[in-house]
Order: sequence, then C-alpha cells, then structure tokens
Amino acid sequence: MMIRDVEYAGTIAAPGQPAPGDLPQIAFSGRSNVGKSSLINTLLRRTRRKVAHVSATPGKTRALNFYRVNDRFFLVDLPGYGYAKVPSAMRDAWQALIDWYLAKPGHIRGVVHLVDSRHPPTRHDLSMVSYLGELGVPSLVVLTKMDKLKRGARAEAVSRAVRTLALDEDQVVPFSAKTGEGRDVLLDALDALLQNDEGEST
Repeated sequence: MMIRDVEYAGTIAAPGQPAPGDLPQIAFSGRSNVGKSSLINTLLRRTRRKVAHVSATPGKTRALNFYRVNDRFFLVDLPGYGYAKVPSAMRDAWQALIDWYLAKPGHIRGVVHLVDSRHPPTRHDLSMVSYLGELGVPSLVVLTKMDKLKRGARAEAVSRAVRTLALDEDQVVPFSAKTGEGRDVLLDALDALLQNDEGEST
C-alpha cells in the first residue's frame, strides 16, 4: 500500500456519536506510553507534519480520532489506557468509549494492538487481545521500540508475545518508529484486511 493522502476527518468523544463517514475502519490501540502516535506518524509518512500528536505526557489522546487515508479507509486512534495520573473517572470514561466502539457491528475491519517490546505483555494487553477474539475482530500485535533491543532480546520479545498472548507468529510484527522497521509489513497487513473487505462487498 502506498500512502498518498492523509487528513484528519473527525473525532468521537462519547458513545453514540456518528463516525465521520462510511469508509472501513482499522483501529490502533495500546497503552498510553507505548509509542502509538510515533508509529502512526511513521506509518503514514507524516514525520515532519505530524497527524497524531506526540506528547511527552502519556494519555494525550482522549477520544477516537479518525484519519482518512487514501480516501479508502479510516485509521482510528483509540485513547491510550493504563496511564495512572489521570482520574479514575476519566479512565473509566475512556474504557466505556473504547468498549462501545469495538462492540459496534460491521464497521471495524481489524485492530492493531501495540505492545512495548521491552516489557512482557501486561494484563491489559492480554485482556484486549482476548476481547477482540471474543468479538471476532481480526487483530494484529505490533511490538514497538524494537530499535532499543539487542539482537538476542529481539527474538525473545517476539517469542514472548506469541506465547503470552496465544497468537500465531504471523500476527506479531516487530516495529521501530525510529528506523522504519516493520512499516512495509504493517502496511501489507492493512492492505490485506481492506482487500478482504472489498472482496466481500463486490
């Protein structure tokens, strides 16, 4: 997939609000400090003029942000979870918004869930992957910050994610926003999700 056009399309801040269009959607989820904004900007080749705001303070994304890509699909940036310094009521509101969004039938073509490669998957990661399996939503796990690991640790990080999250190895993509590692693999995976959807609609 070649990224030609990207534009911010709209935001959903509360359950029940409509999406900014009818294009298929691929959502990106993960903990607040996992590097999601950096990944999205690298993936979309927007490292100079960023579309997803990269903040030194985790938890910046507080709603569902929609980006129209190639006028073909929406990339949906979900609120990061697990940031301890926000009030519990705010965390609960974010979780309710995410749960509502993921449970809506027929609009999500897949979820890309980010895990920091330097650490074992958390119980939140396991819960998300299990929840997506229950919903029948195709999922892919991306291990971020791979450039920070030495060669031996890289292989162990992939093996650990496969084992802990009970995934097939081809569902786990090593990624580095710094070097661009994994970008083409992830774009190919998104393209496959969208082609499956387009094939079903023809």
